[in-house]
Amino acid sequence: MIRARSIEHTWRDASREVRCLNGLDLELEAGEFCCLRGVSGSGKTTLLLALGGMLRPTEGSVQIGDEDLYSLSSGARARARAREIGFVFQMFHLVPYLTARENLLAVRSKLGKPAREARADELLESVGLTDRADHRPAALSAGERQRVAVCRALFNNPTLVLADEPTGNLDPDSAAVVLDLLTQYTAQGGVVLMATHSETPESRASRTLWLREGTLHTT
Repeated sequence: MIRARSIEHTWRDASREVRCLNGLDLELEAGEFCCLRGVSGSGKTTLLLALGGMLRPTEGSVQIGDEDLYSLSSGARARARAREIGFVFQMFHLVPYLTARENLLAVRSKLGKPAREARADELLESVGLTDRADHRPAALSAGERQRVAVCRALFNNPTLVLADEPTGNLDPDSAAVVLDLLTQYTAQGGVVLMATHSETPESRASRTLWLREGTLHTT
């Protein structure tokens, strides 16, 4: 289970404060595919970063299993993040000078070298990219880059995948492939929380949550 309790976050600059998360609670169970909707600026990305151990909330706690992410040291939190959480972004964020296979091998993992290489090859084969494994991101289509990014997120068989508009830059066919991958992952017991502006992923979701005025609402 992933559990967030009383999450608040306030962005501050020299002239003002903006509270984008306001006492938010969330529980996600194994096998759940949850869509997160909301207008631009509603705090969807802030929530994903907080849940992923990337942004300490102003108040509140985030727990994955028995582990409270923000009670850990920064080093222990980074290790927990690498072990338990995968991230998929709209703009892919692949390392441009590494090949598709090398991008997967760059994932922090406890696996030894032979097992890491076997895992990378297995994932690339599963998404039909074996013949593209030695290509750098610039030589891949947007859909191929996003498939590599999903494979990277799944490399360590994480508990949770946080996806921020992962189909926003893709054509419908490529988007369907990415959604298939994430749906298969939840069928195996993983958890997906996907922030999206599109209605399309909702057909795959077990539920949809709307972020409004810093709190979550079920449709």
